Amino acid sequence: MLRSLVCLMFVFSSGFLAANDLPRLKVSENGRYLQYEDSNPFFYLGDTSWELFHRLNREEVDRYLEDRAAKGFNVIQAVALAEINGLNDPNAYGHKPLINQDPTKPDVKDGPENDYWDHVDYCVKKANSLGLYIGFLPTWGDKWNLKWAANSKFNPEIFTPANAEVYGKWIGSRYKDAGVIWILGGDRPVENDTHRAINTATAKGIRAVDGKAHLMTFHPSGSSSSTDHVKEADWLDFHMMQSGHARPDKPNYERIANDIRIAPNKPILDGEPCYEDHPLRGRDHWERRLEPGFTLKWFDEFDVRVAGYRGVLAGACGHTYGNHNIWQMWAPPREPVTVARTPWTDALKHPGATQMGYLKEFFLARPYWKMTRDDSLIIKPSDNVEERPLAAISQDGDFLVAYLPVGGTLNIATGKLKAEKLRGWWFNPRQNTAQLIGTFGKKETTEFVAMSQGRNNDWVLVVEDALKQYPRLGTTYNQYEPKMK
Repeated sequence: MLRSLVCLMFVFSSGFLAANDLPRLKVSENGRYLQYEDSNPFFYLGDTSWELFHRLNREEVDRYLEDRAAKGFNVIQAVALAEINGLNDPNAYGHKPLINQDPTKPDVKDGPENDYWDHVDYCVKKANSLGLYIGFLPTWGDKWNLKWAANSKFNPEIFTPANAEVYGKWIGSRYKDAGVIWILGGDRPVENDTHRAINTATAKGIRAVDGKAHLMTFHPSGSSSSTDHVKEADWLDFHMMQSGHARPDKPNYERIANDIRIAPNKPILDGEPCYEDHPLRGRDHWERRLEPGFTLKWFDEFDVRVAGYRGVLAGACGHTYGNHNIWQMWAPPREPVTVARTPWTDALKHPGATQMGYLKEFFLARPYWKMTRDDSLIIKPSDNVEERPLAAISQDGDFLVAYLPVGGTLNIATGKLKAEKLRGWWFNPRQNTAQLIGTFGKKETTEFVAMSQGRNNDWVLVVEDALKQYPRLGTTYNQYEPKMK
């Protein structure tokens, strides 16, 4: 019976999504970074849009995806079986994903644009047409580990190892020709053998039909990494961590630096850091929000930038941005999750998203894939975690990059560079501008003074071989990205 059901599903799924023009992605030979199939670097810049398939109509999908493509994103992380009552609350067109909440029975109807999955098809095709890969979660994790989900009646655990493989084959077949990156997990920990078997079965089902044509990773719960849950899984191509939304000085760079040393070498990135316009949690801050006279604080674009630059300098293969209003596609009168306060259409204009585009272009302007974090570059770094600078140097010794979260003065061991004549830049990550410091001779230690200091006055220092013809910083740099029709 199970075998016949799988065959029937493949009949329904065939031909729904035509091949696209996006190139395949792969892991670099050294296991540190992601690449296009022609071996050019792929800097993963994601946006968390968990409710994209579930809550937006097609006009809204177009508006959101076109905005993200224009800002330089290249991955959109979205969920098929969504977190917010995704099994029972229909999408914008009144459709639900499954029949009787059964993963072996996707609700697929005859005719074009007539069911939930037709709308998912539309979202994927639109994204691909704009040069965006979908970071595709087959399900949110509460469907296999309820954990802290609010209501088990509406969000039951529906997966078993047997039906997870069936569902994996179905969804893998439907999107085998699309520009997707498979992301298993879904903000839940693997706590027992059944949880592990469900994720393994989902991966097995997808791999049975896509021939390993797409990269695959695991999205863990907050303050953890895929290395905590599935580090030895043969289906895992790269690692993903979640530094989460607890506090603004969460040291994602320490976890990244740790995980890139785990054998076998695999790329890693922060797939869910602090969200712009998300209320601070942790350190009793959230618990005090209702006290008289207490002012709730929110993550802003500065917190977003700190997480991004520190993560990449620690060795990440990219970074993911998130906005508290956009992941849930919130707009009144809908009840928000965790006091969202800005309609998602207005949140598109928040500065952090634009500045993440600057981050990607900055690192593409230098061979970031050759960088290695080196704490010895910084002479007497600050002991304050919030102010701590981070630095990396290229394996060829021809450039170094240092990030100063609050500006100020920095003494750098420039003697570690090989060139005798150096050139320095101050890059402004808030405005995508660069100021040439000038050229100077190499010394063992050189003092640099940023152009401002204090919160929201972060700067990036670049010191490089003056004879190298690197492109000017602060300009759009899309040399490596495919040109979309």
